[in-house]
Amino acid sequence: MSTEKYLSDNELVQRFIGGDQYSLEILIHRHKSRVFSYILLIVKKQELAEDIFQETFIKVIRSLKKGKYIENGKFVSWVLRISHNLIIDHFRKEKLKGTVSNDSLEVDIFNSQRFSEDTIEDQMVTSQILSEVKDLINELPEDQQQVIIMRHYLDLSFKEIAEQTGVSINTALGRMRYALINLRKLVEKKNLILTKF
Repeated sequence: MSTEKYLSDNELVQRFIGGDQYSLEILIHRHKSRVFSYILLIVKKQELAEDIFQETFIKVIRSLKKGKYIENGKFVSWVLRISHNLIIDHFRKEKLKGTVSNDSLEVDIFNSQRFSEDTIEDQMVTSQILSEVKDLINELPEDQQQVIIMRHYLDLSFKEIAEQTGVSINTALGRMRYALINLRKLVEKKNLILTKF
């Protein structure tokens, strides 16, 4: 069994820069789920997410070969930042063309196995709650949607969120605060009960 998979991201990066192609495969495999989920949550189209995911790793490879990666222990944050910039570029181009679309997600990432409970009834209630929460999040301003997705669904720290969205930590925290205030208002306005008991 190969010991390479037990190496840190930065050790694998150094091996790839040194000519070991397999190290990059391990890095992509290690982080593909998190990077792809992030892209899909924002672009909301499976095919487009796949294209941007591929573009992201093409850019990662080129940047590594040109020595543009600074070893700081945050390889995945750097990759997510690249994908974020590619998403922004995509939407800028679409806006110029006038073809931005808000299609619903083809894959329901919010309906994850980790939210499931033991009984069918619990699963149905959980699924309904998640669906209602997803609908509520979609009613928030885009910057507030983004911070909730990044924090609660991708488990990013506020420092990582700030880095990837190009704002200060205080701005990221402020967006989260307003997002939660707005969600509470929406829950009260719609008279929703978002608990199982």
